[in-house]
Amino acid sequence: MNFGIDRLLADPALRKPLEGKRIALLAHPASVTRDLTHSVDALIAVGLNVTAMFGPQHGVRGDLQDNMEESPDFTDPTYGMPVFSLYGEVRRPTGQSMGTFDVMLVDLQDLGTRIYTFITTLRYVLEAAAEHNKAVWVLDRPNPVGRPVEGLTLLPGWESFVGAGPLPMRHGLTMGELGHWFIDLLKLDVEYRVIEMEGWQPDAAPGFGWPTDRVWINPSPNAPNVMMARAYPGTVMLEGTTLSEGRGTTRPLELFGAPDIDARAVVAEMRRLGPEWLTGCTLRDIWFEPTFHKHVKTLCNGVQIHAESAFYNHAAFRPWRVQALAFKAIRALYPDYDLWRDFPYEYAFGKLPIDVINGGPGLRLWVDDTAATPADLDSLTVPDEAAWTHLRQPHLLY
Repeated sequence: MNFGIDRLLADPALRKPLEGKRIALLAHPASVTRDLTHSVDALIAVGLNVTAMFGPQHGVRGDLQDNMEESPDFTDPTYGMPVFSLYGEVRRPTGQSMGTFDVMLVDLQDLGTRIYTFITTLRYVLEAAAEHNKAVWVLDRPNPVGRPVEGLTLLPGWESFVGAGPLPMRHGLTMGELGHWFIDLLKLDVEYRVIEMEGWQPDAAPGFGWPTDRVWINPSPNAPNVMMARAYPGTVMLEGTTLSEGRGTTRPLELFGAPDIDARAVVAEMRRLGPEWLTGCTLRDIWFEPTFHKHVKTLCNGVQIHAESAFYNHAAFRPWRVQALAFKAIRALYPDYDLWRDFPYEYAFGKLPIDVINGGPGLRLWVDDTAATPADLDSLTVPDEAAWTHLRQPHLLY
C-alpha cells in the first residue's frame, strides 16, 4: 500500500497545484517515505519549494522523552529554513510563522487516540489557516489501531490540548478524516485537501490498521511499536495516576505497576469483576524497575497487556475498559490507595489529570464508587460509542 506522501511523490499531477507555492511541512521523525527517506528531504528532492517546517509535541526531531517538555524554534542546519515549534512558547501557529508559507503539508503519524496531541495540533493549524487564508493538505497515514471506537465522549467545557473536541478516546479516524470532521465541527472556511492512502485495509489481518509491509518509526519517543498503539487508548490514563506506565522501561504504555501492589491479586480481581472486558488480549504479571520517571530505580510489581500475535483479537480487544478495570481492581483491593495524581496536566489548572485525560470525571467517579459495576460504566459509554460511530460515518475516506 502507499501512504499519502508516497502518492504525492510518485504522481506529478498531484503535485501540480503546489508548483510556485511556498510549502511548509508539519512533521516528526515518523514522517518518512516507504524507503525511510524523511519527507522534507523527499519533497525538496522532487523540486518543491519547502520554506519552513513545523514540529508537534516532542519536536520535529522527536528528542524529548516526557510530556510537557517544550521544544524551541530553531534553524534547520541542512536547509537553513526556520523550524517552528507548536509545543513550545506557543501551541497555535502565530501570524509570523503563518507568513512563511502558502500551503502547509501535514505528514504526521497518529495513534488513533483522542489524547494524542497531534490531532489537537491539526485542529489549531486548520483554525490558523482559515484565519490567514492558507491552504492545508494532509498526507494521510494509517490509524494503526483501525476503526474500533471506545471510551466516553469528551464533555463540553473539558476541551484541552489533550482533548481537541467531542471525540471518544479511541476514535477510529485517520488524520485526513479528522481534518474533514474538524472543518465540519468548527464551520471553518479553509482550503483543505487530503492526499489519500492507496490500499489501506483497516480491518485486515494481521495488522488491523497498520500495514505489516511498512516499517514502524516511533511517532513519539514512547511509542515504540504497534502493540503500544493498541494498548494506548487505555494505558494513556496511567499518566493521570501514581502508577507507572512503564516510562523508563523498554515497553512503555504496554504495562502498569507500582512498588506497593500485588500484580497477581490485581489480575485476579480484574477477572472476578469483569471477565467480559478482558477478551482480545492476555495479561501477565511482571516485575520492572523504571530507569526514569515515576518510581525511578524502584522495583515495581505490575501487569503487561499483551496485544500481539496469537493473543490479540482486534474486534474483541477494548483497551480503555481493560485499564479502567485495573483501576477498579486496585480500588477494591486497596480502598485507600493514593491513585489519582493532582497537578496541572497539560496546563489544565484546577482539574485532576485523570479527568482531563477522559474529558470529564465519569471514569474516575465510576472507579471510586465501590458499588459501581462494569455494567454501570457500559451504560454511560455504549451510547457514546454508538453515537460517534454514526456521527463519523460521513467523514470516512476508506
